[in-house]
Amino acid sequence: MTTPDPHGSRRAGSDILRTAVRRNAGAMVWGTVLMGLYQAGETAFPIALGLIVDHTMRGRSLTALVLSIAALAVIITTVSLSWRFGMRILQKANTTEAHRWRVRVASCGLQPVARDVDLKSGEVLTIATEDADQTADIVEVVPMLISSSVAVLVAAVALSLADLRLGLLVMIGTALILSTLSVMSKRIGSSTQEQQARVARAGAKVADLITGLRPLHGFGGNQAAFRSYRKVSTEAKEQAITVAKVNGAYTGTALALNSTLAAAVTLTAGWLAFDGQISIGELVMAVGLAQFIMEPLRLFSDMPKYVMMARASAERMALVLSAPPVAAPGTARPAPGGDLEIDCVRYESLQGLKFRVPAGQFTAIAVYQPRAAAELASILAVNVPPAAYGGVVRLGGQDLADLSVEAVRELMLVNPYDGEIFAGTLRTNIDPSGTSRTVGEAVEASMLTDVVALHREGLDYEVRDRGSNLSGGQRQRLSLARALAADSDVLVLRDPTTAVDAVTEQLVARRIAELRRGRTTVVITSSPALLDAADRVLVLDDGVVAAEGTHRHLLASDPAYCSAVTR
Repeated sequence: MTTPDPHGSRRAGSDILRTAVRRNAGAMVWGTVLMGLYQAGETAFPIALGLIVDHTMRGRSLTALVLSIAALAVIITTVSLSWRFGMRILQKANTTEAHRWRVRVASCGLQPVARDVDLKSGEVLTIATEDADQTADIVEVVPMLISSSVAVLVAAVALSLADLRLGLLVMIGTALILSTLSVMSKRIGSSTQEQQARVARAGAKVADLITGLRPLHGFGGNQAAFRSYRKVSTEAKEQAITVAKVNGAYTGTALALNSTLAAAVTLTAGWLAFDGQISIGELVMAVGLAQFIMEPLRLFSDMPKYVMMARASAERMALVLSAPPVAAPGTARPAPGGDLEIDCVRYESLQGLKFRVPAGQFTAIAVYQPRAAAELASILAVNVPPAAYGGVVRLGGQDLADLSVEAVRELMLVNPYDGEIFAGTLRTNIDPSGTSRTVGEAVEASMLTDVVALHREGLDYEVRDRGSNLSGGQRQRLSLARALAADSDVLVLRDPTTAVDAVTEQLVARRIAELRRGRTTVVITSSPALLDAADRVLVLDDGVVAAEGTHRHLLASDPAYCSAVTR
């Protein structure tokens, strides 16, 4: 499976559909052959009945009757087997193709460099599921369209052999039906695209609410959040009703037109038989075909709708797959164990920030404005592209803009303030790849040992989604343990102990310093324990370094620092 183009080459919905068809050409050919055989067999059944009636009435031959019954048995067997194996091939290809597109959309979200797409995570989730499934339906739609046309063609030829007017009636009627429905299908495509967008927005709102459920309870914002969700959900419901109405009108019109054509064929055949222009057997065949042709006509007339739905979903997938990366990263790799330098960085509240952390040093940064702490962490995590800020960030003496993001993150880990906790176990949350050799040390340093000891399963204790069965302090320590277990050359932590008590904080600070000795560590914090454990403290105020020294020196010499960090 190929990965998305890192440079975000434009991919339209039609390109996605063509890729799906090209990738499944073999399965679609075999599926078309088998489904065409099925439709031909279905159509052949009333033709065979008509021939049986004619031969029975003319010759009254027992041999002819036995042969006719045997022919019917062959037709029925062909119909059964061709349907079974044809649908098996097509549905397997459909499911596999949907899986491929889900993986492609997911891989875009997991790339080191974010893509410049104005969609929330809930919307991307909808695209990766419903839209991927509907796009993959094109793999089934095309063979079904062709096989249905085979049935209509066989019926038209058979009726033409009986009487040319019957064949022309089927062909002209089918053309009129498709012309009418193709116009209606365009509205279905646009309505479905809008419905998917509104459902995606509702899904994104739910994801946001679940993420912020605890804070909402804390300040009593439940009702306001509920009203906000109800509004977007109502919009999605109203659009779904609109789509249902359009689909209902489409289906009703298709059924009415198909029934009208079948009735016209039946009445015309009856009139021709009454007038003696066709035989009784041909009348039986025509009436039978008029009934059997309803199914392929229904499939045939439904296909434009499914094509438009697949195209609408493909266009939404193209929003993600064709979005360019936020930044074009370099290709160089930094030297391992290098230092970290911030040189005159200007971004939002950072006003010419300048400092250097030598390799192997434990540096703490006391930031008086929380906004500046978040912005500094985002820049170091390469969540802000280098072109978006002034100045230079250097890792190992090399400009961050010249380095590949993969290489930066192999060497430097910036642990997020609100690190996600995943459903799984304590162990898989600490060491997702299963390759860390420092899990035990990380558990000890983060003081997660009491959580492990609480449960008989130890590190194999099951953690629920978002760590809902853990306290805030336990989730924070679990996130810290994961960062420490990564054992990166450069580790940046932002407020890693805000949810733990003072005694635990003292132990965590001391153990982090011991575990990280000899490797570059930066902690953005106001914790006195972490500030005291650091080799050096930088004071960040109004976007610049206002002071530096050891924690105890700054306590004695800087009243503003003493007031800010003393608890």
